[in-house]
Amino acid sequence: MGFVLQDYQTTLKSRATLTGTGVHSGKPVTVHFLPADADTGVVFHLSNGSESREFRALVAEVGATDLCTMLGDPEGEHIATVEHLMATVFGLGIDNIVIEIDGREVPILDGSAMPFVEAVDQVGIDTLPVKRRYIRVVKPVRIENGASWAEFRPYDGTRFEIEIDFESPAIGRQLFASDINPDIFRRDVARARTFGFMKDVERLWAAGYALGSSLENSLVIGDDNRVINIGGLRYPNEFARHKTLDAMGDLALAGARFIGCFRSYRGGHRLNAAALRRLLSDRSAFEIVETTRRERGRAAEMRAVYAPVYAPWMI
Repeated sequence: MGFVLQDYQTTLKSRATLTGTGVHSGKPVTVHFLPADADTGVVFHLSNGSESREFRALVAEVGATDLCTMLGDPEGEHIATVEHLMATVFGLGIDNIVIEIDGREVPILDGSAMPFVEAVDQVGIDTLPVKRRYIRVVKPVRIENGASWAEFRPYDGTRFEIEIDFESPAIGRQLFASDINPDIFRRDVARARTFGFMKDVERLWAAGYALGSSLENSLVIGDDNRVINIGGLRYPNEFARHKTLDAMGDLALAGARFIGCFRSYRGGHRLNAAALRRLLSDRSAFEIVETTRRERGRAAEMRAVYAPVYAPWMI
């Protein structure tokens, strides 16, 4: 039967709202999620008093990847920590959405994507009468940085294989590997929380980071190399699953879903963005496709089409 493709673009059925705190800024922030027309893509509107600044959720707009993924200018107008929200957009298959935000950082909530998933599920997803276009990987693309590496490979589906390797025995070497669809995302990835080490807290505070971090929104590893959160882990390999969540959010900045396998070892936001830029800068490594008419009992076939108007591939 082949893998299942969504033929048509999607958006939200109605408006949704979440309020929380920025994990790095420590400031309160409210986010509104609004339905959008076909070919809008994912667009952030940063409200600053009577003015509004627009940011398109594309890798070309990434201004920083230190500790989080940031759209815009780190020294000026920007929106930080977009990765968990963007992972939700990717994981649930939302093509078009306008995100209004009244602060420079997406709220951390419980440190996972699940609150975003629940907000979307409350309002529902609507199908639009315009074909969805995919980025299909047609040849391997790889990038390395010391012992770390990331690569895209052709694959008949959308798959992530994320391996991490930490010196801390609380984490060690972990792998999460799975095809991704909305059901798998909800069950196996969305609840994985961001994590950090107690020994790094004072350094991060001094640098102006993690001002909103707490045991309510982060997995914390203590000086004795144990998870100190009451209740422990949500998954045995929650750390690798959260790195997968981050990778999904970073790769959602391609401007369209991809068909292929993304693999990484000891990766992070910087490497994810670099791998995506490497893929999109090589026009021989991918093609833009959409499904053709289906026949009963058979998987959809694909045909090459022009790039989406909302996703400029020149970066």
